Amino acid sequence: MKHIKIKSDIVDDDTGTFYEWFGLSAAYPAQVERILAEDDNEEVVVDINSPGGDVFAASEIYTLLSQYQGNVTINIQGLAASAASVIAMAGDKVKISPTAQMMIHKAHSASSGNTDDFQHQSEVLAGVDESIANAYEAKTGLKRTDLLNMMAQETWLTAQEAVDKGFADEVMDFTATPQFLNSSQGPKITKAKVEQWKQIMAKAKAYDEKMASLNQAKNDKTKLQAKIGLLF
Repeated sequence: MKHIKIKSDIVDDDTGTFYEWFGLSAAYPAQVERILAEDDNEEVVVDINSPGGDVFAASEIYTLLSQYQGNVTINIQGLAASAASVIAMAGDKVKISPTAQMMIHKAHSASSGNTDDFQHQSEVLAGVDESIANAYEAKTGLKRTDLLNMMAQETWLTAQEAVDKGFADEVMDFTATPQFLNSSQGPKITKAKVEQWKQIMAKAKAYDEKMASLNQAKNDKTKLQAKIGLLF
């Protein structure tokens, strides 16, 4: 099973290399691609706790995971916000911790220039919003107009809200009781055998305690005899 961690910032490949050189945490496309290339069709688990980052780097990671031939499970452990929420949409199954949240919003950038430059940038951002909505729409089945409206309002979703709206498939359940699986080809340990073992262990413990008591009494007798011998 492959394990991919989307933690901290999502960045492009050059920035990711820079982060790694300084020992900083980041997620970037080449990092994910290397892990996926190790062995095709093996199950992949992606753990996410990220505030987001570069939308185009996130788009590349989303595409890599979506094109992967094996099963992809997404675990949203803390936060899947902004670009990280786009990556989360690539899972065949998306699980979210009951304490986690998702956040979706419209793309934004820092710009400078004249009115024509700002108009152009506005058109570019509108196109990015449409691209992001594609990932949400494919996963949730919600209407595009509803999704764009949620993005415009910077919508935060609890775990249950994320499931209800289709962004996640299930809320993680930490209360399940582990079950014993019995192989039909191997011996089955029954409750009766366990009780028999407990009785044997209890008898062994009682025997050890009895022997320890006898040894103590013997030692006490030896010491007493030695003290009596000193009187003569």
